[in-house]
Amino acid sequence: MTSIARSAWFKTLGQLVLILAGAVALGFALDHVWLVVTVAALGVVTWHYWKLRNVLLRLTARQRAMPPEGDGVWNELDRLLHRSQTEMRTRKRRLVDMLRAYRAATAALPDAIVVVERNSQRIQWFNEAGQRLLGLQYPRDIGAALSDRLQPLPVAQWLAAGRHAEPLLDVPSPVQPDMHLSLRLIPYSDELWLLVARDVSKLMRLEQMRRDFVANVSHELRTPLTVVHGYLDMLDPAEQPDWAPMLTEMQRQSQRMTQLVEDLLTLSRLEAQEQLPEETVSMSSMLATLKREADALSQQRHEISVEDAAGVDLMGSTKELHSAFSNLVSNAIRYTPAGGKIRIRFLPERDGGVSLAVEDTGYGIPAAHLPRITERFYRVSTSRSRESGGTGLGLSIVKHVLNLHQARLEIESEVGRGSRFACRFGRERVRARDHFLFDDERLDGDRADDHAEDHHR
Repeated sequence: MTSIARSAWFKTLGQLVLILAGAVALGFALDHVWLVVTVAALGVVTWHYWKLRNVLLRLTARQRAMPPEGDGVWNELDRLLHRSQTEMRTRKRRLVDMLRAYRAATAALPDAIVVVERNSQRIQWFNEAGQRLLGLQYPRDIGAALSDRLQPLPVAQWLAAGRHAEPLLDVPSPVQPDMHLSLRLIPYSDELWLLVARDVSKLMRLEQMRRDFVANVSHELRTPLTVVHGYLDMLDPAEQPDWAPMLTEMQRQSQRMTQLVEDLLTLSRLEAQEQLPEETVSMSSMLATLKREADALSQQRHEISVEDAAGVDLMGSTKELHSAFSNLVSNAIRYTPAGGKIRIRFLPERDGGVSLAVEDTGYGIPAAHLPRITERFYRVSTSRSRESGGTGLGLSIVKHVLNLHQARLEIESEVGRGSRFACRFGRERVRARDHFLFDDERLDGDRADDHAEDHHR
């Protein structure tokens, strides 16, 4: 209690004592002490109730009248209430101004912002861009189910994933089918989610232009490189001993350029596809093929082992999966010194899926490079990659092949101890192996012929 409040309290008590003392003196004079004291006490109670009524009226009234002058306890209470009301109005005005500023900021954003209730998945609020990009209307769609308003977008199952929902990077807008949107779900409280929709049509067009440019340039380079490579093959270094080192280097670089063009064409073809043809991939034949190719590439410089602990097959594209797996195997051999170990393991997962892992005891990859290792042309060691004949596109091709199979690539590596590249497939890709339908040796030979032209990345 402050000194002012304490002073007002004692002053009010002093007044009450004086009133009662005066009532006692007057009662003795009139010879009716209890009657006079009772009347005085009732008067004091009535006065206090009147003051209490005035306080309640001030609390319920919307008027901003100044408190009455005085130094009693009720006057001090009026002043405290007036100060609290003033501070509350100031805070309220500040919060309203902040809310208006936030709404103005969200209204100015080019991205659609939609506040969604978590349990019911109903729309609570959206900005102006939500009307332009998603076709939402105010106030009709406030309180409506988001999945109903964004038809035909597949958002119901996406919203059910909640915090684990992956961004939808390319979906058509419900307003304009030729408009491409990127949707992202951001849980920012226990009850509310934030849906952010961005127009990525321009980015998609630029990406398509880039793909077409790379594909066209790669296709046009194929013919002159074939001619150059053919003429270089006709030159015998033995006939020109002085030119032998130059001719050998020219042939090596010509082959590397040809491989780079083929990898660019492969990557462009994968990026242009939304899905691959489905077939049963015989993993026993696949593992045998990978083992034979690894032995040929290693030339007995490494210890190579294959383990088939899953005992199942996969649904997907045999050609593309072989391309992805052989990339990982060839990388392991290239970046593992002679005498190292390479393990190719086909393993079951706890969730019912499977994984094909390629483990090596090679140089390893620093942790800082792992997030970018699957980017095209990204190299951890430029000199080592060039010496090994790599193009920098192998892991990018692996990533695109796995994405088309709804699979993911997990990388673990430690410098000086080796690396582990695991291709993880969901249970929907797993098929029981029928040992009577496949002739492994025949399929190995056919697949080796089919992929004789493939290049290791």
